[in-house]
Amino acid sequence: MNKFSSLLVVSLLSGTITLGAYKLFLDNNSSKSKLSVASDSYARNVSLGAENVDFTTAAENAIHYVVHVKNVTVSEVPSNPIMEYFYGYRGGQQQTQIGTGSGVIISEDGYIVTNNHVIQNATELEVTLNNNKSYKAKLVGTDSKMDVALLKVDAEEKLPYATFGNSDNMRVGEWVLAVGNPYNLNSTVTAGIVSAKARNLSKDGIQSFIQTDAAVNPGNSGGALVNTRGELVGINTMISSPTGSYTGYSFAVPSNITRKIIEDLMEFGNVQRGVLGVEGNELNSAVSKEFGVKQTQGFYVNSVSKNSGAEKAGLKQGDIIVRLDNQQVNGYTDLTSYINSKRPNDVVQVGIIRNGNEKVVPVRLTKKELVNVDYNGFEFEDLDAADKKRFRLNEGVKIKDISNEEYKEYAEVLKGSVILRIDGAKINSMDQASRLLNSKANNQKFRVELITPRGEHLQMFL
Repeated sequence: MNKFSSLLVVSLLSGTITLGAYKLFLDNNSSKSKLSVASDSYARNVSLGAENVDFTTAAENAIHYVVHVKNVTVSEVPSNPIMEYFYGYRGGQQQTQIGTGSGVIISEDGYIVTNNHVIQNATELEVTLNNNKSYKAKLVGTDSKMDVALLKVDAEEKLPYATFGNSDNMRVGEWVLAVGNPYNLNSTVTAGIVSAKARNLSKDGIQSFIQTDAAVNPGNSGGALVNTRGELVGINTMISSPTGSYTGYSFAVPSNITRKIIEDLMEFGNVQRGVLGVEGNELNSAVSKEFGVKQTQGFYVNSVSKNSGAEKAGLKQGDIIVRLDNQQVNGYTDLTSYINSKRPNDVVQVGIIRNGNEKVVPVRLTKKELVNVDYNGFEFEDLDAADKKRFRLNEGVKIKDISNEEYKEYAEVLKGSVILRIDGAKINSMDQASRLLNSKANNQKFRVELITPRGEHLQMFL
């Protein structure tokens, strides 16, 4: 009996030890799982499927700060003598066109961000809130390069507004919502993931879009791209489609760039663009082999601009830029998208590889010259002291050069002329001229009043 009792006690002790060890094993594994998927909210969003992510709170908030934008454009129908004679068609009459899009309220006192192409050439703008209240809107300013425009409405009450998220912290695979008014279907919400970042869709390299697979269609332009916490991380701008409707790809201006643009428009009236002052190549296997470097990611510096922040900080040809502050630079669009969110005189910590060694160089950004190097093939510049004395003027901008073949025969007359007005607006400086020209579509003509180097006053379209 004593032998049986001893055996029972031993068995119970063994079982207790085994169960305790098993519980400790489970606890340790459970703790590791929580750390790997829940240490960061972005990681949690990526790790879970759509069925496990709650989109409702973000959607309910967003539909109240996303608005419907109506653009009324009045244009004059040109005369056509043949049509008038045979069909009684009468030209010279006004024609009204209506366009629609979306916008995002960004302040309780009525500032609204949308796309430039949504409000372009508008003679009248109207904004309708989710509660069906409508207001006349006025245009504060635009940036056609990034397709961003800022509107203002005067509402009698405080308006719901979006909170900006940090688009630099967005991760590929993170869930996002697109909120807007496709095909005039108000307050439409679609879901998708971030497909890519820093997507360059232009030849000039200024644009740097967030690519998503959230369904976006005509009318969504200017609407909100939000994360699952309801923070604004982008402004939906365009789709890539052979049909004109959504086929799987949509693009948004990152919130960090958007916020910088609208703050500039509110404070300065135009966009303040800082430049690093380097030119070069995006690295890949072929380029790296050509330059004899081991790195296949980063930005290879071919030249440094004179008097730029990069030159003053000591950047040199052959340096490889791999980081800006805390943001990794894998290529050209990573570099430009980060610099586009900065202003002149901002200091950026530039991480470089030089002769195989890594170092960090602080660079103070310089101001980008407000010269539209190729607007319809015309290059402009501010008047200098000699110009002002010669023309007896204190305002205007000078035509520095002309590459437009259409005006080749007039180049000798126009080159060096001073533009006094653009579309009837008096021009005081390049700041003002740049603001007007940047609000126009590429290759859109504009009416100018100018004085030639011979002292002749002319009016013409350029």
